[in-house]
Amino acid sequence: MDDRRLLNTELFDPAVAVERIAAEFRAGFDAIEKIDRPAVTAFGSARVREGHPYYEAARAVGRRFGERGWAVITGGGPGLMEAANRGAKEGGGMSVGFNIELPHEQAPNPYLDVSYTFEHFYARKVCFVKPAEGFVIFPGGFGTLDELYEALTLIQTGKVLHFPIVLFDTDHWSEMLEWVRDELLRDHFISPGDVELLSVTDDVEEAVELVIDCYERRCAQTAAPAV
Repeated sequence: MDDRRLLNTELFDPAVAVERIAAEFRAGFDAIEKIDRPAVTAFGSARVREGHPYYEAARAVGRRFGERGWAVITGGGPGLMEAANRGAKEGGGMSVGFNIELPHEQAPNPYLDVSYTFEHFYARKVCFVKPAEGFVIFPGGFGTLDELYEALTLIQTGKVLHFPIVLFDTDHWSEMLEWVRDELLRDHFISPGDVELLSVTDDVEEAVELVIDCYERRCAQTAAPAV
């Protein structure tokens, strides 16, 4: 039962829907249990191919995380997802793909150590967030923007611990950030601290360090003895 059938009231059977969704969450959590190291989730367009600057940047970020012993989680498909997974494998890290069944068939990329294909977007989103110590978000379309704002909402509302959200490519994201500051913040739809939830960079090393530094600080605080 995919999202289209679930949202069609004429086809909706609550008992079947709950059972299917619960089974999907269990399978997703089983896949998460295979991730035996810190993990970062990377998002970006499925339409960008090898050789494009965004592809090579995502591949480089994935490689650097892999070299640091991290897992890289993506949507498991082509484009920038493939690039980040490929880089993670090249760097000796763990490569994870949480794919989704789509009408136009988004096939898993060939660089995955752990892979699971979801029927429902919301179950998939939970599994993007649950094991992640941060997000690195490359340019993309509606799906990438959806995942970005979902993460911001979860942090803003305290549903998850604050983790870094790093936007890669200043030029691509600059107009959106201006709109956030000039419209949302000016009209008091968000708070000044909400703007600070986002970091933006053009540098591969900085993107990686923003996530790893936050993780290491949190680990150090957790390990510090109480006084």
